[in-house]
Amino acid sequence: MSLADEIFIRMCRDILENGTSTEGEKVRPHWEDGSKAYTIKKFGVVNRYDLSKEFPIMTLRRTALKSATDEMLWIWQRKSNNIKDLNSHIWDEWADKDGSIGKAYGYQMGVKHRYKEGMMDQVDRVIYDLKNNPFSRRIMTNIYVHQDLHEMNLYPCAYSMTFNVTQKKGADRLTLNAVLNQRSQDVLTANNWNVVQYAVLVHMLAQICGMEAGELVHVIADAHIYDRHVPLIKELIERTHYPAPAFYLNPEVKDFYRFTRDDVRVENYVTGEQIKDIPVAI
Repeated sequence: MSLADEIFIRMCRDILENGTSTEGEKVRPHWEDGSKAYTIKKFGVVNRYDLSKEFPIMTLRRTALKSATDEMLWIWQRKSNNIKDLNSHIWDEWADKDGSIGKAYGYQMGVKHRYKEGMMDQVDRVIYDLKNNPFSRRIMTNIYVHQDLHEMNLYPCAYSMTFNVTQKKGADRLTLNAVLNQRSQDVLTANNWNVVQYAVLVHMLAQICGMEAGELVHVIADAHIYDRHVPLIKELIERTHYPAPAFYLNPEVKDFYRFTRDDVRVENYVTGEQIKDIPVAI
């Protein structure tokens, strides 16, 4: 069993067996038919993935690596808040007639801030520090900007990354680790999608900075399974699972802004069938 499958199964069973139901509470999300979308939730879920051992993509069902990477690059590389710059239709529900999702996600990553070294946005600041001050305990991003929340069509779910570099005894290269903080997560639709995205990001940043990818720690404040997803989750976690595939990142790319979705792939990726027509709460 891949580690990603093991962690996912354990998390889902814990939520289903020990979680708290929001049924009857005043909840914001609703289904397309207008009915309230209730959940079973767990507070403070923490999952750890050692990227030096395997790439954390689940095999219970297929996670679309290139689409997940494209969305991550849309935010972190293109720093866009317009769905016209994205190859998928994930964000269509939250876009206005011009394609904008407001001052959210990529918009915040592209805002320049003044540092003693000059004006930089958050992505460039991370890369600068990883290259010039790798042992700093201040290498982080935050896109949950309160002054702009009223102009965001969706409040950020995955809102902060904290990077930490270690020197393993006897290793020639430094190791890049990261913590992904997420305020809320729809476990069925988004859990492995987000894990894969930020695992790719850590691999990319490690490569351009001459480091090895280390641990990705995923902290979820509210990890939930929607009521209409419960039977889907129960079926999913009982499926046959397979070994983790091998991850490939184009070694020729040394500039973060040169990466494309085609620079990543997984080899020997065997999975269960995809779950189609998953209802999405909005």
